[in-house]
Amino acid sequence: MSTQTISQSLIEQTLNIGSGFLISVLVWEFVIKELMTVGVLTVDSSIWITVIFTGVSFIRSYLWRRYFNNLTH
Repeated sequence: MSTQTISQSLIEQTLNIGSGFLISVLVWEFVIKELMTVGVLTVDSSIWITVIFTGVSFIRSYLWRRYFNNLTH
């Protein structure tokens, strides 16, 4: 069973964080702002925004992990 090299791990994390930043901007602009009137946020609005970003982050991280695992196997 092969494992990732240090440079492969660095590339994976760079892509994960960079894509996370880009996706979060896009989700904010095209999802959150469209679904909610963003101004003074209620606790409920803040919780839903957090749930959306957490779900997107989970899926993104999972997909990058699967991609890099497939490269090393």
